Amino acid sequence: MLQVNFIRENFDSVVERLKKRNKDFEPLLKKVLELDEKRRQLKTDSDQIQARLNKLSKEIGNLFKQGERKKAEILKVKTGELKNKTKELSAELEKVTKELTEILWQIPNVPHESVPTGKSEEDNEVVYQWGEIPRLDNKALPHWDLAKKYDIIDFELGTKITGAGFPVYKNQGARLQRALINFFLDRNTRAGYSEVQPPHLINEASGFGTGQLPDKEGQMYHIEKDNLYLIPTAEVPVTNFYRDVILDEKDFPVKNTAYTPCFRREAGSWGAHVRGLNRLHQFDKVEIVRIEHPDKSYEALDEMVEHVKTLLQDLELPFRIVRLCGGDLGFTSALTYDFEVWSAAQKRWLEVSSVSNFETFQANRLKLRFRDKHNKKRLAHTLNGSALALPRVVAALLENNQTPEGIVMPEKLRTYTGFEKIQ
Repeated sequence: MLQVNFIRENFDSVVERLKKRNKDFEPLLKKVLELDEKRRQLKTDSDQIQARLNKLSKEIGNLFKQGERKKAEILKVKTGELKNKTKELSAELEKVTKELTEILWQIPNVPHESVPTGKSEEDNEVVYQWGEIPRLDNKALPHWDLAKKYDIIDFELGTKITGAGFPVYKNQGARLQRALINFFLDRNTRAGYSEVQPPHLINEASGFGTGQLPDKEGQMYHIEKDNLYLIPTAEVPVTNFYRDVILDEKDFPVKNTAYTPCFRREAGSWGAHVRGLNRLHQFDKVEIVRIEHPDKSYEALDEMVEHVKTLLQDLELPFRIVRLCGGDLGFTSALTYDFEVWSAAQKRWLEVSSVSNFETFQANRLKLRFRDKHNKKRLAHTLNGSALALPRVVAALLENNQTPEGIVMPEKLRTYTGFEKIQ
């Protein structure tokens, strides 16, 4: 959530940069300032009346001590009127504050200056590409056929048990899943990330803290009886570790990694592009989360991008990095880099990671602050990235490495899988 002071002090810049999201937010931003001015005036009026009440209370006490009961009773009537006025102001202040907050929830994060203009993923900017694109023969199979051929992923059984988008991993497929999770966690902890195991359910406060609510409730699975949500990513519970926390400047950087299953309704998704592992309702992902000093967050973002690069290089997967345009940028993000691996059988790029800097947008919702060297409380910056999401990594590994003798595992993964080939 944007800070009102930030909007006020940088109004023209905020209006202009939000235009990259292909929507005019100026009316909402003006309404924010109007309501904030009204809120501040109501607070001032309320404080002045309270000060007057305090003064009258002392006067009344003194009059009673002096035996001036009649004068004291007259003043008591006056305090009653002021108390009623205070109640009216308090109710109005609560109403205005609620309206202000609800409007702030509708305004997305301000895109970083480097975010390209554009309306959709077609306008994203490719900033890096690595690896040789594999060329398969005409008999090459997509991963959903390879999964059936080698009996490693059963999509039909998952549909029977739960529904489409909930596959069952079997035999070497299950071992590959476990191997990738451990591989990613080990690489992340070697890079200085502390491993944590968060809950897989969150409450409303956690959803609001990281921006899934009220924007994306339709994409999350909701347990109505307990008013809890299944997590869409480990980013949500891990970042919420620091909700209502005040860090010291010396605590930076805060670096966590977590493996969790992720749950997404993916409402409205259908067609060939979501077949197999391309789009699931439940999937495994290893996440990295950082809490940073505002002066260091973009340096940290670059470090995260370099780290995810090494993971894909170790897996020998051709990939590219794209900087998301304003029209494709997530609601809470200031700048996002997507990593896409090449799927040889499908002959297209598949997203496997998003690495984002949210600046103070989440921290403002979370009330996540730190004390700087002057002992002043400031909002921290939050960042997160997939390191990595498993389904499309598995799809690319299966498709790109298929041979007549089986599916060859990358060399650096073999100590984790315990086998060189799926066969």
